Amino acid sequence: MDRMRESLFSILGNIEDLSFLDLFSGSGVVGIEAASRGAQPVHLVELDRGKRPTIEKNISFVESDITLFMLDVLRFIPKAKQQYNLIYIDPPFPMGEKVSIIEHIETHALLEKDGLCMIHYPSEEAKQWPHSIGSYVTIDERKYGRSLLRFYQNQE
Repeated sequence: MDRMRESLFSILGNIEDLSFLDLFSGSGVVGIEAASRGAQPVHLVELDRGKRPTIEKNISFVESDITLFMLDVLRFIPKAKQQYNLIYIDPPFPMGEKVSIIEHIETHALLEKDGLCMIHYPSEEAKQWPHSIGSYVTIDERKYGRSLLRFYQNQE
């Protein structure tokens, strides 16, 4: 995970002043890393209320403003009040129908033009991922052990 996260931010380069949405944020570490690299605003979405104390503790050490939404991702997407430059998605590996998450993001126009939507998933699911989803086109894919990180760019 650390290697994948390091690689992700190396690929992204300078993200200062770019908006960042971390879906299925877990401990919040990816969003915190984005904030530490100057992304703003940074929004975290996590459904598991048991993770709230950990996320709040982790973000309390960050000087940047990070907003936590304790909500199901598929309920958050249509309610989002803004578009984002960068959207990172790391759903639980056992979760099915992950492609529908990106379809939902595309339908609700959550990603800015030329923005990147990145999804982390197990390599066993590689064949289910289409090259494009609506106006989102795959521009890169990286393998890290038994998982993949796919980058979709909003071409519209």
